[in-house]
Amino acid sequence: MVVPRLVVAAPASGSGKTTVATGLMAALRARGLRVSPHKVGPDYIDPGYHALAAGRPGRNLDPWLTGEELVAPLFLHGAAGCDVAVVEGVMGMFDGRGETDFASTAHVARLLDAPVVLVVDAARQSRSVAAVVHGFATFDPRVRMGGVVLNRVGSDRHEALCRAALAQAGVPVLGAIRRDDAVSAPSRHLGLVPAAEREPEAVAAVDRLAALVADSCDLEALVRLARSAPPLPAQAWDPARALGGALGGPADGRPVVAVAGGAAFTFGYAEHAELLRAAGAEVAVFDPLGDERLPEGTAALVVGGGFPEVYAAELAANEPLRAQVAAFHGPIAAECAGLLYLCAELDGRPMCGRVPGVARMTDRLTLGYREAVALGDSPLTRAGERYRGHEFHRTAVAYERAPLFRWDGGADGYGDAQVTASYLHLHWAGRPELAQRLVSSSRSPSVLR
Repeated sequence: MVVPRLVVAAPASGSGKTTVATGLMAALRARGLRVSPHKVGPDYIDPGYHALAAGRPGRNLDPWLTGEELVAPLFLHGAAGCDVAVVEGVMGMFDGRGETDFASTAHVARLLDAPVVLVVDAARQSRSVAAVVHGFATFDPRVRMGGVVLNRVGSDRHEALCRAALAQAGVPVLGAIRRDDAVSAPSRHLGLVPAAEREPEAVAAVDRLAALVADSCDLEALVRLARSAPPLPAQAWDPARALGGALGGPADGRPVVAVAGGAAFTFGYAEHAELLRAAGAEVAVFDPLGDERLPEGTAALVVGGGFPEVYAAELAANEPLRAQVAAFHGPIAAECAGLLYLCAELDGRPMCGRVPGVARMTDRLTLGYREAVALGDSPLTRAGERYRGHEFHRTAVAYERAPLFRWDGGADGYGDAQVTASYLHLHWAGRPELAQRLVSSSRSPSVLR
């Protein structure tokens, strides 16, 4: 399948990948192109800005969470019907899991056979930019460097020096962006503030990025580069096929799976809702900050990631919903923020009390991929099964019972016949049976399936 595509990479975090990728998505969309937005790795926040820029869900590509074999199919699924796809990288271009480049930007670029645009922070250097680019262009000959976007250029003279050096290195310059503090997004303890928490400011910020990239980059050359990508020898991922065929019955027999949303719960993968629907569920979104009742007919709950610690007072104040969640007898799947919401307390404020534990903010960042084994059964897990997940939080939970998961150097989570809750973020595309189990147990909540 032919999908014009390029990967936006950088030598290191903080170089301007998100600025260029998000601005490019929005600028190409403003020119009438249908843009497919993607992000390498488990990041949830950047895809929120990508969705604003492209007008369609931002999707993650993560070889560790889903397996290498699903990266191209998931990409083709997200890019269906689009004119061009833009993939934002993660960290430095070759930074992967541990001592390898597995799950790095370069790894995903190879799996997609996509040309790379390297965003280089040119501040405090000129001719040395060419040495940096040369190193990245030649480090792995399997990765095709298509060009460079210079970021934080100080003046016309500075730009000319960088361009001259890169011309000697034989690498095209596809854009030069001047220093502009007005385009930065606010951040806090886990990175950028999610777009869903700062609309309409986020919309205005994306519009500024679109104008910046359109004025500073050669959009025609970037599109030509994307169109130079060869056909991908893969079949687009399909949620029904991943589950072994459509499992849903008639519309009036579809159980309602309520998915937490709103400003406090912004982290989630688009494929999860697609898998739930393919498994026969109706998906209904609710906001624990404002909705006092679960959606009508709720048979199962999914409470994903986000920032409940920022909204702890508001979540605690919504006593009617907390009481309903506490009394809910269907299956519940909760990750990270969802775990905190299900605990008895979060920073001293009452939560739902479905998980026997107390949560609090800490000064320590817990971050990284995990290969965990389930120690017991729950709506999603079966004892002895292995799962690949990701942790990213500055909170801690003191549990009153043995953990649900264990991995080298750690353990976490709570599970019983109705609740699966932990800090682990899982990508269900890599384990589609999780969606099927949740929907099946919602039809017969007293029986694990």
